[in-house]
Amino acid sequence: MDRFTFLLLRANLGLITVVGVSWILNLPFYFGFSLTFQEVVVVLLGLSCGAAFIKYPYGDKPGWLEAALAVVAFGSWYWMSWNFEDWVVRMADRTPDMWGPGVVAIILMMESLRKAAGGIISGLVWIIIVYAFLGDHMPGVLEAEVFPPSKVVLYLYADNNGIPGLVLRVIAQLVLAFILFGKLLEISGGAAFFNDLAMGWMGHRRGGPAKVSVVASSAFGTISGSTVGNIMSTGIVTIPLMKKFGFKAKYAAAIEAVASNGGQIAPPVMGATAFIIAEFLEVPYQDVVIAAALPAVVYFLVLFLQVDAIAARFGLKGMKKEELPSSGKVFLVGWVYLFPIGILLYYLFGLGFNPGLSALYATGALLVLMIVKNRGLPTQKNLSDFIFGGGENLVPLILIGAAAGVVIGVLNATGLAFQLSLILTTLGKSYGVLVMLMLTALIAIILGMGMPTAAVYIVLVTVIAPALIDMGLEPMSAHLFLFYFGLLSMLTPPVAVASMVAAGMAGSDMWRTGLVGMQLAAPAYLMPFLWAYNPAILLDGTPVAVAYAIVSIIIAGWMLALALPTFLGDAKEKLLATFLLVGTAFIGGSTVWFGQESPIVLIVSIVGFGLLLFLRARSKKLDTNQVYDI
Repeated sequence: MDRFTFLLLRANLGLITVVGVSWILNLPFYFGFSLTFQEVVVVLLGLSCGAAFIKYPYGDKPGWLEAALAVVAFGSWYWMSWNFEDWVVRMADRTPDMWGPGVVAIILMMESLRKAAGGIISGLVWIIIVYAFLGDHMPGVLEAEVFPPSKVVLYLYADNNGIPGLVLRVIAQLVLAFILFGKLLEISGGAAFFNDLAMGWMGHRRGGPAKVSVVASSAFGTISGSTVGNIMSTGIVTIPLMKKFGFKAKYAAAIEAVASNGGQIAPPVMGATAFIIAEFLEVPYQDVVIAAALPAVVYFLVLFLQVDAIAARFGLKGMKKEELPSSGKVFLVGWVYLFPIGILLYYLFGLGFNPGLSALYATGALLVLMIVKNRGLPTQKNLSDFIFGGGENLVPLILIGAAAGVVIGVLNATGLAFQLSLILTTLGKSYGVLVMLMLTALIAIILGMGMPTAAVYIVLVTVIAPALIDMGLEPMSAHLFLFYFGLLSMLTPPVAVASMVAAGMAGSDMWRTGLVGMQLAAPAYLMPFLWAYNPAILLDGTPVAVAYAIVSIIIAGWMLALALPTFLGDAKEKLLATFLLVGTAFIGGSTVWFGQESPIVLIVSIVGFGLLLFLRARSKKLDTNQVYDI
């Protein structure tokens, strides 16, 4: 990469961070500039397009072609920002100086999306764009309203229902700050702190390295909100350790993939999608966090117990205490990393501040603590990693947000979203809600095989969420249902991006890793169907209903965790016990479906819990020659 191209890339990445932070802090207003969010988000989009062209060159390294495309992409989007105030009052004119740069901007945005996020998502968006121009020629319910080409271009280019719309605004105002907070936490040693703390706390226990993976990945994942980023941060330590202490490569990879993927469902951050859910539902972000709390607890509880059962089955011991860091000493040295997280939670939940502003306050607190802890200003490398690395992490998210604007805008403007939702509602009323939910889960997993979670959710929420709500589901239940199954595509073969990344680090077969991962993530495949019928699982209901839901679903998850690895007794007893556990887990868990506030929920759960303790007491020492395999 020549010096000019390198500097151009750094300028794009750095300006993404600087412009984004300035916008969240409302600095333009203090300097006398009155800007709309559309004027700001398209500047971020132009910078992201430019960065994508240079970061993902056509050849071995970027040259004059990539640099020229980067400059033109930024210029075409900046043109819209510069003229937006004037265009608002004469949008109906649709002169060539308006739609001409729009054509260039959209084409270059789509090409940069292909480079940064892959061909599948860009191909889907291209189909939708073509539909916007030719939809009036489609038959039956697919027929779209006729629009002049210049109107379609301007609608996508400059309308707040198009590309510079809801999703890009959420990313610029909310997600950006959390990405930067996670980046600074990683740079400052936060990821290492969580790893060492988990190592000292769990490393000496049975199957210690795997339990370290669950604890460290879930802890760091709640802040990072990125599955792959989480795997790369914690898995680089935990996967080799698990293999060293006896876990087969596929188990080590699957445990890390499932634990890291859970970070996106674990409060308080939950990844970019949670913020988009809050905006679509027009509820405070805190409501989404509260609703996701119990499912997240069950997810990690079942994973932890399965890890323990697998370790027991193979006789895998923990590490020697003398080889591990002292959790007490680690905490005394690194407790400062919990302080900015406390700041975040205080502003977010205690004072009810805007999430983006809360995250920036927490980032500022962490920066101050870094200076105090290191007794000096951050190094040039740390600042560079934060400013440019943060911008680099944001590039694909911003481009996906722009693509989401295309999808939402076209589906709504042409009436296709309404038509498809009507078809799905009719299907649900003919065959029942359960069939509709199963079909929705399948569609979400298939779409997610080539698309990020946020993109899957956005496509589905535009078409399917209205149908689910029309069939009687609570809005939060419907949206979290779509979110969960979009996320599960990261673990479900044949693509399974999370399993693929973890398998690559572990030297494991991706298919075997994916199948083990599906088993470990079993509750995530089952729980959405339960809360679709009973939102008490999402802590939405009377205190009695919520209490029944908490007791029954946790006990059912515990029994399921022990049944899945077939962790009991000799062959006949083991088979019988496994069927009893699975059956009781399903009955106890599904009582929240049909029992809700009925005492049958507690009765079945308590009986099942008694069965669990009885079988645990009778379990014999396992034959470690038995192979637990898939």
